[in-house]
Amino acid sequence: MILSSPFTASGAHHYEMPLSLRSFTSLNRALLSSSSPSSLLLRGSSLVPTMAASSTTTVSSTDAAPQLNQSTPSPPPVQVAKRLEKFKTTIFTQMSSLAIKHNAINLGQGFPNFDGPDFVKDAAIEAIKAGKNQYARGYGVPDLNSAIASRFQKDTGLIVDPEKEVTVTSGCTEAIAATILGLVNPGDEVVLFAPFYDSYEAVLSMAGANIKCITLRPPDFAVPLEELKSVVSANTKAIMINTPHNPTGKMFTREELEFIAQLCKENDVLVFTDEVYDKLSFEMDHISMASLPGMFNRTVTLNSLGKTFSLTGWKIGWAVAPPHLTWGVRQAHSFLTFATSTPMQFAAATALQTSDSYYEELKRDYLAKKAILVEGLEAVGFVVYPSSGTYFVVVDHTPFGFENDVAFCEHLIEEVGVVAIPTSVFYLNPEEGKNLVRFTFCKDEATLRGAVERMKHKLRKR
Repeated sequence: MILSSPFTASGAHHYEMPLSLRSFTSLNRALLSSSSPSSLLLRGSSLVPTMAASSTTTVSSTDAAPQLNQSTPSPPPVQVAKRLEKFKTTIFTQMSSLAIKHNAINLGQGFPNFDGPDFVKDAAIEAIKAGKNQYARGYGVPDLNSAIASRFQKDTGLIVDPEKEVTVTSGCTEAIAATILGLVNPGDEVVLFAPFYDSYEAVLSMAGANIKCITLRPPDFAVPLEELKSVVSANTKAIMINTPHNPTGKMFTREELEFIAQLCKENDVLVFTDEVYDKLSFEMDHISMASLPGMFNRTVTLNSLGKTFSLTGWKIGWAVAPPHLTWGVRQAHSFLTFATSTPMQFAAATALQTSDSYYEELKRDYLAKKAILVEGLEAVGFVVYPSSGTYFVVVDHTPFGFENDVAFCEHLIEEVGVVAIPTSVFYLNPEEGKNLVRFTFCKDEATLRGAVERMKHKLRKR
């Protein structure tokens, strides 16, 4: 079975999607519930309700009435706009569903299995009790906008106007959507670095953008500078970067950022930079693109509360940009969500005003978790690639003999009881990611050790 998309953004590379190669067929079987009169079918990568096979009812009477055949009507086909047809249900939803079904340890989706700090949760409770429960101002409550501006200045040295240059959104994913939909026109060229967070491609497709893709390759996932230079031109509207980088854990170096900055200035290109993991930088200091000379006026910096404070369910994000770019971001934001949860915004303001000791302790805790996972994965037999930031580690699964990443992850869930994410879903050409899978270490140490032990005892080379 090969998944192919009838839609590609204008001018974008068109790849057939060999994400299954038997894999999604097997995932279908794993999600089917045979004991129910109706079930869920994983169609391509999308969960679709289906009815059971048609039934026959026999009616008889003393008058020997004829037999009646009553077939259950088929449900109408699912409908989705062509620009979203290829995306289906996200891999995170699929893998989390299978984790529950097989009682597997979920090292796939990047949400902590421990709670955020009490002082932030207490601030949310206090805001709710104080009656801060109605619509917030569209671009953010003043307390949070000011806290974001202060934090941004401390991190980058740049002074921004909280009223004109900070927009609060419902998570960074919405900030990404508002930025792209508010600033990118149909047919505009936007450069992505693969592998990439899956919402980038989806939103660019919604915007009708022409996607140009540069692949970062193991072991260090360095930016191929000359290849990038050959792609960027006067036709390029924006470059999307993510540092620290999901899924690889790569951090863009100063040399790479300065090279990208120079290309942007020479060709009048914008930069959209996703920095949600900025406080989880381990081997080097995080550098924000906006802080480089001449770059603030052409950069939208995207961030959120969830990763840093282990409160991913709150969905508090933001975009920092000069007024002429903020205008487009806010126009789109107004018609996406309009406003974000009011009490959580007040709590987020409290969180961002915490001392630097919180971030130092956070980094120490994650370094310990990372060591458990990395050492365990190496002992199991994976080729583990360096991760300088985020709470993800990418490994090469090929020593275990599986044909691709999805087949390996399926086996890992069903036979070993551990969940990882196949990285092929993060590429325009899935073949480029078929040898790699992603694990997360944003779990408590007992969970990480338990996952490692399962792999040591049950995962064998074929």
